[in-house]
Amino acid sequence: MERLSGLDASFLYLENPNLHMHVVMTSVVDPATVPGGYSFARMKELIAERLPLAPVFQRRLVEVPLRWGHPVWVDDPDFDIDYHVRLAAVPKPGGLRELASIAGDIAGRQLDRSKPLWEMWIIEGLANDRVGFVTKMHHSTVDGVSGAELLSILFDLEPDPGPTPPPPVRVHDDRIPSNLELLGTATVDRAMLPFKLTRDLVRTGTRVLNVRKVRIGSEERPGLGKAALPLSAPRTSFNGSLSRRRTVAFTAIGLDDVKRLKSAMGTTVNDVVLAVCTGALRSFLLRGDELPTKPLVAVVPVSVRTTTANARGSNKVSSMFVQLPSQLDDPLERLEAIHQGTKGAKEEHNALGADTLLNWAEHATPNLFANAARLYSRMQLADRHRPIANLVISNVPGPDFPLYLGGAELECGFPLGPVMEGMGVNITIMSYRGIMYWGIISCPENMPKVWDLAADIPLALDELLKAANLEPAVYRNKDAAIAVQAAGVGVTKSGPG
Repeated sequence: MERLSGLDASFLYLENPNLHMHVVMTSVVDPATVPGGYSFARMKELIAERLPLAPVFQRRLVEVPLRWGHPVWVDDPDFDIDYHVRLAAVPKPGGLRELASIAGDIAGRQLDRSKPLWEMWIIEGLANDRVGFVTKMHHSTVDGVSGAELLSILFDLEPDPGPTPPPPVRVHDDRIPSNLELLGTATVDRAMLPFKLTRDLVRTGTRVLNVRKVRIGSEERPGLGKAALPLSAPRTSFNGSLSRRRTVAFTAIGLDDVKRLKSAMGTTVNDVVLAVCTGALRSFLLRGDELPTKPLVAVVPVSVRTTTANARGSNKVSSMFVQLPSQLDDPLERLEAIHQGTKGAKEEHNALGADTLLNWAEHATPNLFANAARLYSRMQLADRHRPIANLVISNVPGPDFPLYLGGAELECGFPLGPVMEGMGVNITIMSYRGIMYWGIISCPENMPKVWDLAADIPLALDELLKAANLEPAVYRNKDAAIAVQAAGVGVTKSGPG
């Protein structure tokens, strides 16, 4: 029995029929190298063999009576691989739009909390005999980094790696704890909360003063901007209350092109990614005649895994609020403003402390937190005040070498994060073999034309390269380029195919 951390549990409390707190990875593999040939049954058998290597896949939630404390993880005595690994198909010959359509439908459905909180859908019918995988896991189980680590147990570095290694020796306990046990352990945990609350109040007060010093000091230091503030974002058409539905779009750009810009302009890869997002959002908003005169605000998750290694829980993440100056005409001015702003945001984040969010999440009262989240959604309060932020943008680094799933070569993978109340779009990026794959998910009532935004991504990169007097977008990794095009994504100057 393992109790969820406060941050992990918060993702459960936030969830309601319209707000889904799971993450999704949509991948395409080439089964040509599968020993003995591809079949759904063989893929499911391989997945079943690998799951014991990561016990997280076979645990489920047990709620504490009266929600007296955070839920606990227990080994699921009724685990059934047939429930979690499912088969679906798109009309042949399916492309990325068809794959995105089915991924959006899967992303728009909540996970069953009486089961381990994950599903994997194997999608047949794609063009060129490709096979798609749509993997959905609840955010209470993983963050971006740990999710990539968990999925790595399914992948190999060669098409035929040999037998699956034996899982680590562990005690498998099929017993579900009694209500009395759950209440007892939760009461012990709650007894320590007043002491932790006092500690966190003192510590956070000191850190807030440190943040204030950084903000004041940024006015005296050239090249250092400020972090954006929550509730300072201008309202756009994609900032409002959510429905249950989700729509998804994909695109990709070359990582080397981003690195060329980074080196030429003295910024970072993440700065360039945010500038590409800003340029794409500017074009999208201009077409709708709704470009605000103030900067957009993005929530940018930050992994704090290295500095909170001993902290309890699956999620080791904090976040920064970053301004996206979409109102500026010059793309290089936008990039420089983002570079200065992210430097200031990082300094303020460091001053506040990597563990502040983790610590305060421990004080989340389950009933109060969950009821407040449901009331906020039911009353559509996100429509009645300025957005906390406009969107979420996350960038997760991936491997630069080929991976294989059951012998099938991974060609591309598009990550999808959750959309939040008042922030009806999420952009998540993952790099793999020299290509940055962009997954864009939205609530269609807020942003129905999500493919238009996806088409603006490579165009925004071209705009930046041209403004910096650099060569147009090129591929340095030809194998990756061929793989992307074979999978149905044309990463060209004219946008996605």
